[in-house]
Amino acid sequence: MKKPVIGLTPSHNTENDDISMRPTYIRALEAAGAIPFILPLELGKEDLLELSGFCQGFLFTGGPDPHPFLWGEETHKNCGPISVKRDQMELSLLSIAMEQKKPVLGICRGAQILNIGLGGDIYQDIDSQYRSAFPIAHKQPMHYTHPSHRVDVKKDTLLASFGDDTTIKVNSCHHQAIRKLAPGLIAGGVASDGIVEEIELPGYPFFVGVQWHPEYLWETDPAARNLFLGFVDACRGVM
Repeated sequence: MKKPVIGLTPSHNTENDDISMRPTYIRALEAAGAIPFILPLELGKEDLLELSGFCQGFLFTGGPDPHPFLWGEETHKNCGPISVKRDQMELSLLSIAMEQKKPVLGICRGAQILNIGLGGDIYQDIDSQYRSAFPIAHKQPMHYTHPSHRVDVKKDTLLASFGDDTTIKVNSCHHQAIRKLAPGLIAGGVASDGIVEEIELPGYPFFVGVQWHPEYLWETDPAARNLFLGFVDACRGVM
């Protein structure tokens, strides 16, 4: 069976201008039957458009905070480091991917970028902008290979097709979160404190964003493994 090529957006350290990629993303995609391809950060839209022709799908990875100007806000005092280059590249790539109707998966920051790119916004800092009766540790104290909280899964969603239970156990490493959903998006999974944990776009070939990090869980968790298998299968469908 021919393997689809999936383009991954790289991490950008603005302090030293280094570009990097966590091997966990690559291992998860390879195990699901794909060929991972790390995309260059500094490409114009025309070059990015040409390069996108080699990819059957795109994975928007985790990383630093998106710039608040993207949704018209001032910078909150608890906002973290940003990368304008990465923001610009990923939003251009998202536009290209959707024009081509190619599958997209967003993880952590990647899920937030998918929502921002379609017209939604995010909390710049959960602890100072969101209140709940029982504050969940969205930046968990244990290693990412251990789940730290549960997500309630909505019926008849793509997320529900990845497992048999109405809840899934996830890890968590973020201080920002989706606030206003972009037009057309639905929340397929929500944490017990009300934070949106998964988004999807009904009617699109495969458009999923998850706030957790399944790339650390796929070896032991069936739902995480099925997420990557479903994504890769959708990418194979456009070959």
